[in-house]
Amino acid sequence: MNVLNSEHRQVIIIGAGSAGLTAAIYTARANLKPLVIRGSEPGGQLATTTEVENYPGFVNGILGPELMQHFEAQAARFGTEFRYGMITSVDFSRRPFRLILDDDQVLLADAVIIATGASPKYLGLENEKRLLGHGVSSCATCDAAFFQEQEVAIVGGGDTAIEDAIFLTRFCSKVYVIHRRKQLRASKILQERAFAKEKINFIWNTSVEDVLGEDEVEGLLLKNRETEETYILSVAGLFIAIGYQPNTRIFQGYLDIDNKGYISTLPGSTYTNIAGVFASGDAQDYVYRQAATAVGTGCMAAIDAERWLESQNQVAVTFSDKWGKLGTSN
Repeated sequence: MNVLNSEHRQVIIIGAGSAGLTAAIYTARANLKPLVIRGSEPGGQLATTTEVENYPGFVNGILGPELMQHFEAQAARFGTEFRYGMITSVDFSRRPFRLILDDDQVLLADAVIIATGASPKYLGLENEKRLLGHGVSSCATCDAAFFQEQEVAIVGGGDTAIEDAIFLTRFCSKVYVIHRRKQLRASKILQERAFAKEKINFIWNTSVEDVLGEDEVEGLLLKNRETEETYILSVAGLFIAIGYQPNTRIFQGYLDIDNKGYISTLPGSTYTNIAGVFASGDAQDYVYRQAATAVGTGCMAAIDAERWLESQNQVAVTFSDKWGKLGTSN
């Protein structure tokens, strides 16, 4: 790869979901001419969601892909440039920062905003993927209201699964918690709350072998791991809650990343341990993981980056003035 043929940008944003596109809107309006690298999932998790009813400003809801089109159009209106492809490696050890696009092109950046998101872990079933957004969901907070007075199932045994199961009881007539083991991994207090809910039924030592239905979820093929018995459970929805995997692998070795893969930032900001590199959205947020909060941290990252770049320019001007005066005095 020839560095002489590289592109140099003030701001490069990695990721085109809620956080990345919000950062693009703000940095573009600040005349920083951002370049957004779309990644493997342009639009982020909302691009795979059907109707979104909990994003402010849309009284009757909006389709996830349509919402992300609005985000992108707004960013483009202010001059954001978009590039298809994946950042396959980075070098944050020197400035300008060096990013490699698709193992081929060198991009240089004065500031980098990371908005690579986190991908929910799935069971790996073919029909699970096919029915994603049509009864299969990884976000109970987002989609529970679509299953009013219906029976649904949720897979998992950790805090997220049990929190989601409790939340689902507000809407659903019955919630089946399917777990591969004999006991939950969730905290004791969450377990106590879940066991006290009459609407929650636990199915132990069981795995989901298939998701049934043509156009929407109609049931699940389950297998008891002790008896090897298989049977069908009729439900209208399947929620997957077996964890999230932040898309941060390529930043390891440079950024402080916790044991779950989330990028650590300074409290109340999007600053990482490397000055000039900022993290936003689900790559950094392990608590809320909502479009609205991703938008908030995308905005923060843009403002943090703008102010940091301005501080660097002021330092450069100060040194330039000093050297100029020394030069004339000699």
